[in-house]
Amino acid sequence: MVKVLSYEDGIAAVYGGAILGGGGGGLLEEGLKLVEEIFAAGEPQLVDITELDQEDLVACVALVGAPSAVDQYISGEQLCWSYRQMNKHYEQRLKGIITNENGASTTINGWLQSVLLNVPVVDVPCNGRAHPTGIMGSLNLHEQQDYQSVQFYAGGKDDFAVQGFVEGNLQNTAKTARQASILAGGLVGVTRNPVTIDYLQKHGAPNAITMAIELGYRFLKGQTFEEKLANVVKHLNGTHIVSGKVTNYSLTKENGFDVGKLSVGDYHLTFWNEYMTLSKEGQLQSKFPDLIMTFDIEKMTPVPSASIQEGMHVAVIHVDQSLLTLSSTMQNEALLQEIDEVIKNVL
Repeated sequence: MVKVLSYEDGIAAVYGGAILGGGGGGLLEEGLKLVEEIFAAGEPQLVDITELDQEDLVACVALVGAPSAVDQYISGEQLCWSYRQMNKHYEQRLKGIITNENGASTTINGWLQSVLLNVPVVDVPCNGRAHPTGIMGSLNLHEQQDYQSVQFYAGGKDDFAVQGFVEGNLQNTAKTARQASILAGGLVGVTRNPVTIDYLQKHGAPNAITMAIELGYRFLKGQTFEEKLANVVKHLNGTHIVSGKVTNYSLTKENGFDVGKLSVGDYHLTFWNEYMTLSKEGQLQSKFPDLIMTFDIEKMTPVPSASIQEGMHVAVIHVDQSLLTLSSTMQNEALLQEIDEVIKNVL
């Protein structure tokens, strides 16, 4: 079924995506700004995967960079350029767009291209939550023998503007796009790694965009913060862990990522763009890909790690990974091991 998305769906997608971002997936303000741009241009289309043939090709679109970067910039033309170049590379065979993950900005990745290029967004993101590395959103393609990644990227303005193409090992191409985001001032739009519908069904996160929209509507339905938080916890079968003042907050930028930590009461969180660990009194309580998420109590909004400030009053929730719609990459131990190497430096 093809659904024409409404402006209200867009707002809900941003809020629901922000929650499923788990600390990453872009900034709420940027997502809401993008919704205005999308629906000023037209109405995007969301298509169920069953509407496409098993051998049809779809390409992933993603925003790559550090969420806190102050010089980030990307235009609709840059987003469309990368998709057009990919479609040209594959001899006009692309039938749709998929996003890399759920997040405040990333759930609606591809919606502007859908409007401007009249291409449907397929409701199977590469992951149903946000994740830090490009390869975690690459559907375990790196395990396919002799697989060669293809990525087109563009972003930045004025002296920061870059665009380009890279092909090769998936790890190396993902790192190249990440490096390009640094040169672009913090962000590039990427079209990458076309796959068949058959492959996507086996490795992606079916209906995860619809899930983000439904979650966003549930959140927005609450009149008070307590109602909003209760709606989210109930909808996700999660747990409200703690509320309190943020202390010991630190954030550093490392290789295009935001890395840091914070405390709320007796609980301690680490993040690598997304929240990675939740601990209490030195005992690990939860670890990525479990969903750990913070909410600004005063503004009554989900707040990602890059927007946290010392002294902010926040609520922390937790949802076990078994209750989330996730990619096959979230069970790939080799990919998850990299988290330990990053986080040990901030503990």
